[in-house]
Amino acid sequence: MKEKKREIEESKITGFFDKDTEIKGDLHFKGTFRVDGRFKGKVDSESTLIIGDSGKVEADVKIGHMIINGEIKGNIQASKKVEVNSNGRVFGTIITPKLIVEEGAYLEANCQTTDKISLEKPAISVSPEKNQDIEPKP
Repeated sequence: MKEKKREIEESKITGFFDKDTEIKGDLHFKGTFRVDGRFKGKVDSESTLIIGDSGKVEADVKIGHMIINGEIKGNIQASKKVEVNSNGRVFGTIITPKLIVEEGAYLEANCQTTDKISLEKPAISVSPEKNQDIEPKP
């Protein structure tokens, strides 16, 4: 008899960190993963990451779809969509084709909506030494 491979449904949660959990490291997964505790490190997945209300994430994230109800500090590169709900707090950079921000959400982030997601770290530089006055052109 042939074994059937278990297919992962994107709508079902396949992994979970509870609110009393604290983990550091690299996170790779398929399906939907929810973080209600603390996570520090790197996330790399083409699936869905949910940060719950009590979740605190400090990471560079490369993801398919991200839903933020808690707090994240770091760079987010999403190939599909990022949703920041009313309780969500984002500190860092967001690069995604679709960005949804609910009223009440807190963003202290550089945001770029593009279909071309680079695998490299975003290069945004502001040189304080070059404080030049910008004059409007006629």
